[in-house]
Parts: sequence; structure tokens; C-alpha cells
Amino acid sequence: MHAFAVLLALAATDSSRIVTLGGAATETVYALGAGARVVGVDKSSLHPAEATKKPQVGYVRAFSAEGVLSLNPSVVIAMKSAGPKAALDQLRAAGVELVLLDEDRTIAGAKTRVVQTAAALGVEEAGARLVARIDEEIARAVEAAGARKEKPRVLFIYARGGGTLNVAGRDTGADEIIRLANGVNVMGSVSGYRPMTAEATVRAAPDVILVTHHGLSSLGGREGLFELPGLAFTPAKANDRVVVMDDLLLLGFGPRVGRAVSELAKALGGEK
Repeated sequence: MHAFAVLLALAATDSSRIVTLGGAATETVYALGAGARVVGVDKSSLHPAEATKKPQVGYVRAFSAEGVLSLNPSVVIAMKSAGPKAALDQLRAAGVELVLLDEDRTIAGAKTRVVQTAAALGVEEAGARLVARIDEEIARAVEAAGARKEKPRVLFIYARGGGTLNVAGRDTGADEIIRLANGVNVMGSVSGYRPMTAEATVRAAPDVILVTHHGLSSLGGREGLFELPGLAFTPAKANDRVVVMDDLLLLGFGPRVGRAVSELAKALGGEK
């Protein structure tokens, strides 16, 4: 009964003027056909291209309440990580409806965000169709990936310059995509993101290095990448196997998550 009441409350939301905070939140709103109602976004909202033309209100975890309020939104649809708390409190105090979306970086989490957003927008049927599409795309991608005999050992590096270097263990979005793409996460014995070390990297012996475009750029490109601790002594370096993917596509777990699995699976199979 409580969950039903929550959905009814969301369905009653005035969604005539929407501000979105978080790339996955923005993608989901647009995928549900409500992009024309979006009046503002945060800086991480890079897809679709139309979203980048909207007024920006800062970054999802450091947005400006004043900037949001200046756009006179009827609702703010945001990831639960949105903040700071004081800014959220300011929006609530101003009477702005807040819809905070699940943060789970899994396929199930992506579908939950669709259901939550569709309820808030009053487009439940479109939400059901989008969930079905995600299921279909994932199923096709997983089937295609499973047909590949090779199961490469993959190391995902989260980089924001040489000072921020982490590798993805299990229970991370990167781990989920690697697994679905029929790869082996070489750091699967640890949980979450861990600092990158030369010893662990050499011991893991990855066949493939997976990075995002932004991460690779922050390191100075492929040359800078292979200067990281231990990478010069890996099979990935010996065979020059690096897969670079769009940040939001790979890690956002928005409506394009099936495409993310498909693109990684093709790359692991050597397709361009």
C-alpha cells in the first residue's frame, strides 16, 4: 500500500518545467519523450545533444539552488547523489517538487530509474515500453557476446589525471558491464573501487585496459596511460589492447545501457 501511495504521489507531479540533475536522470527524461519540458540541466548531462543546449545549474553534486530556482521549475528530477544537502533543502523550502532517483549502477537500477521517472512524468506506458526495450537490447548484446569464444581479462581504470587512479572491483558499474560483455574483471576479487598499484596491476595481467574518453584524455592519451604503475608489464601493453568508451555511456546506466554492453562486447572481440 505504501509503495502504491508513493507512485500515486509521483504521478500527480506537475512536470511542465523540469530541471534534471545527473546524466542518467537527463537521459531517462529524454528517452521518455519529455525533453521539450526540460528547462535546465547539470554539467554531467551530456546526452542527448539537445540537453547540452539547455541552461546549466552546476554539477549534480555541487549544483546551485539559486540557479535552479531562477528557471522556475515545477519539478527537479535528480540522482540521489545530488547535493549539497543545503541546496536540496533550499529547493524544498521554496516548494519545488523533488524526485530523487535510485543510484544502483546495475541493469535493474537502470530500469528502476525508468519506472520512477515515468511515474513522476505521468507516462507509465512509455516507461513500460522503455523497460522492455532495455531488456531486449541487453538480451541481444549478451547473446552476441556469449557467442565469442575469447573471454578477455579486463582492467577498468577510473582516472582523473595521475593523481586520481582507481581500478574497479566487483559491485561496480564497470564490473557489471564487463561481465555482461563476456569479459573477466581482473579485479573481481575485491569490492568497489580501489587505488591502483603497480604490484596488483602486474599480478592481474589484464589482456585489455578499459578507460573512458575523459579518463584517457586526463592522462595525456595512450602514451600517458601506459606510463601508469605496472601497465608496461602487462599483456595489454604487449598487444596494445586498449578500449576507450564514452564516460556516460559506460558508467551512467541510463536507457542506453544495452548499447554500452554491445559496444564493449564488440571491442573485446576486436571489432571497431
